[in-house]
Amino acid sequence: MTTTINDGLPIPQRYGAILTIALGITVAVLDGAIANVALPTIAADLHASPAASVWVVNAYQLAITISLLSLASLGEIFGYRRIYQIGLLVFSITSLACALSDSLLTLTTARVLQGFGAAAIMSVNVAMVRIIYPQRFLGRGMGINALIVAVSSAAGPTVAAAVLSVASWQWLFAINLPIGMMAFILGLKFLPANTNKVPGQRFDIVSSLMNALTFGLLISAISGYAQGQDHRLILLEVLVMVVVGWFFIRRQLSRPSPLLPVDLLRIPIFTLSLCTSMCSFAAQMLAFVSLPFFLQNTLGLDAVSTGLLLTPWPLATMVMAPISGRLVERYHAGMLGGIGLAIFACGLYSLALLPTEPSHLNIIWRMLLCGAGFGLFQSPNNHTIVSSAPRSRSGGASGLLGTARLLGQTTGAAMVALMFNLFASHGTHASLILAGTLAVGGAIISLLRMTQKTASQAAAKTTVKH
Repeated sequence: MTTTINDGLPIPQRYGAILTIALGITVAVLDGAIANVALPTIAADLHASPAASVWVVNAYQLAITISLLSLASLGEIFGYRRIYQIGLLVFSITSLACALSDSLLTLTTARVLQGFGAAAIMSVNVAMVRIIYPQRFLGRGMGINALIVAVSSAAGPTVAAAVLSVASWQWLFAINLPIGMMAFILGLKFLPANTNKVPGQRFDIVSSLMNALTFGLLISAISGYAQGQDHRLILLEVLVMVVVGWFFIRRQLSRPSPLLPVDLLRIPIFTLSLCTSMCSFAAQMLAFVSLPFFLQNTLGLDAVSTGLLLTPWPLATMVMAPISGRLVERYHAGMLGGIGLAIFACGLYSLALLPTEPSHLNIIWRMLLCGAGFGLFQSPNNHTIVSSAPRSRSGGASGLLGTARLLGQTTGAAMVALMFNLFASHGTHASLILAGTLAVGGAIISLLRMTQKTASQAAAKTTVKH
């Protein structure tokens, strides 16, 4: 389908395109969260140790992290739609391979390939939203997108518990096949082709390998520290990462179309928005990894009750994200983000101050506060990130946004392990205090953006040097 995309898609096609995006990003993000709950069951069924079974989660996350920016670059060269569709196809087929796995090795291998498919979807997801929606309604599109990502991330444990209560762990992966193929078929009809490509841009294989090493070693070091690996090995990983990363960044500075978009990082409002995104997702992960320990181990609740008490958070985000997506069309994203993260921080601190034996209502209103604050922040922040980049660099902006989210989540999960090691009997309390502090820091950074040009001004007036 050929469509003029300079100012979005016409209404019937726009709805079909955003449905395609919604289905794809939902399964890709959700699959990163649901496997955690099923790990004990998977380990027992495949006769694997708990430590070895962690690779079912790590392999997926590593594959996404090391390939996200490379696939975003390929999207700018060959078209976002093509990369998105290939990602859907790979993700769907490898999901079936995960469901049919009969050993930890085959499952881990399938998860690596599934991660590459998910990375293709995530890498151009935001860039696709930018060409689907007219510029004047971009905030609404980003609101819907932020809603899907946030709810999918937060609802993972609840969805996994629901599926496992009626079916085996294989269905956690098998369910992706019909959803992914439905999105693929819809994409053939509704997704537009992007014409704003950088002339003469070529894929940089050397930079791609250096990117994979840099971010792969970073995630490996963070995860290794969280799991108590030998400190000498972690130190070696960090040293190699620093050396490779230094040469990687130097190479990017000399490239006309860098794989790591260092040119975009010269836009102050873009960089500040990335920092706030990392803070928010680190804070969210600190809360979501630590709270189940408090609810189950301290309050004695079962897994189903825990999932239900966590559900008000994504529900509040679901309500607030589209509203904030409309508000950003009238108010500065820095102000909205600052207010949202301040509310988020209040919710986190209030959870840390829960009484010894809280009622369910006491927990629920605090969860609602966290979800509302997170939703108010996320949509305007994503809108700023994508709209402050030139349209031809939407792929790079989308890739960096996804990378910031993954790094924030990985760091948050690692910090939970650190808090539990330092404060054995009050690990959840310490994690929530730290999460609230990160949210406050993010709020301050967000408010600093009010001194910068708005996203539309930055896009119009800033000339990015290639």
